[in-house]
Amino acid sequence: MKPIPLPKQKNLRADCAWVIYQILEHGKSSRECLERVQRRHNVRDNAWLQEMSLGVMRRLPILQHWLRGLLDRPLKGNKKVVEHLILLGLYQLHYSRVSSHAAVGETVAAASYLGATSLKGLVNAVLRNFQRESLGDKPIANPIIESGLPKWLFKAIENAYGEDASRVREATNAMAPIWLRINKQKTSLTAFTAALDNINVAYTTSEEHGDAVILQKREDITALPGFDDGHFAVQDGAAQLAAHYLQAKAGERILDCCSAPGGKTGHIAENTPDVSYLLALDADATRLKRVEENMTRLQHTVDIKQGDATAPNTWWDGELFDRILLDAPCSATGVIRRHPDIRWLRKSSDIDNLAVLQRQILDTLWALLKPGGTMLYATCSILPQENTQQIQQFLAQTPDAQLSPVTKIETSERPGRQILPGEQQMDGFYYARLVKSSQ
Repeated sequence: MKPIPLPKQKNLRADCAWVIYQILEHGKSSRECLERVQRRHNVRDNAWLQEMSLGVMRRLPILQHWLRGLLDRPLKGNKKVVEHLILLGLYQLHYSRVSSHAAVGETVAAASYLGATSLKGLVNAVLRNFQRESLGDKPIANPIIESGLPKWLFKAIENAYGEDASRVREATNAMAPIWLRINKQKTSLTAFTAALDNINVAYTTSEEHGDAVILQKREDITALPGFDDGHFAVQDGAAQLAAHYLQAKAGERILDCCSAPGGKTGHIAENTPDVSYLLALDADATRLKRVEENMTRLQHTVDIKQGDATAPNTWWDGELFDRILLDAPCSATGVIRRHPDIRWLRKSSDIDNLAVLQRQILDTLWALLKPGGTMLYATCSILPQENTQQIQQFLAQTPDAQLSPVTKIETSERPGRQILPGEQQMDGFYYARLVKSSQ
């Protein structure tokens, strides 16, 4: 489908429809699209843009089900974006706090900003019919539509989790809390929480995370005490376990592979500031800029390199590593609640391709690990093919690899720790720790 430009004049709903169109029709990420439109709006409107566009991603199958029953025929060509505007209108009417009057009137008006003035009557009619027929109150018999997930992912979760599948799907659609990680080199949990108390910011802490605070509602992160001085970073609780499971020690050489945006790199530096060498590697130059920005704000000294993990001859200095954190490229199915567009950007065929790439990186980096060294394999996936099955196969085919359990219930048949979305308020994540034989 031919791309359409961002509307020349800013309009909240037209810009939001453009974001939805770019994600669904051109496979763009929500972050990329939102960054473009949010430059045109104020802070309050930017929050609305994010809430509405990501809300549509969460409820897309139901919204499309309603739309199919309300449109005589699909719109085509440049008019297709108006379908996305109508989806936004339906979301506002049924799922948001926007008044019905504004949801209809402002959405109809936005069609003009999308170059579709002639379709304003159609937008109005569809939204009015939705209200008149009370479609939002009618039950939907199809559990896949009701789940808000693509068919392939619905079935993959069903196959992997059986009786627990409905709970996993429900958690996948929930809103994720904001976790902060305290920079122990700059402050303490006690001092930071006292600073939050002083400005009446509500939070909780976690028994499993000694460096963490969980905010009880959305806050302006940059306005929190100590942000400019690097006192904390935003990082989900599941991701915060990486540095603890890696167990880096003073004087060691550490590789953080696929490191962007740098959350785990920063945590390693904070836990073990006296490592001999810490390399943050990533193939994406744009995302590496985020690593640089984060390390600068947190005031950590780290070697940052762009490089392909499967081609170490382009970046490796030839000296083996004591520990390697491999945050492998994955489906990101464990963080869909935080990035709901992922469910529409991923395809079933991606999983096989990712599993092949993960194994290739595993094999390549294993050769860079010292005898007796430790590799921590991590993904933000909840699919066994990328996690337990991947590690099972690696252990079976790699004679000098041994499992070093991160939990008490692991076995070689079920290696690693699979964290599910919502578990102790964390994202979905997987960890498996491997040790290389010293003989």
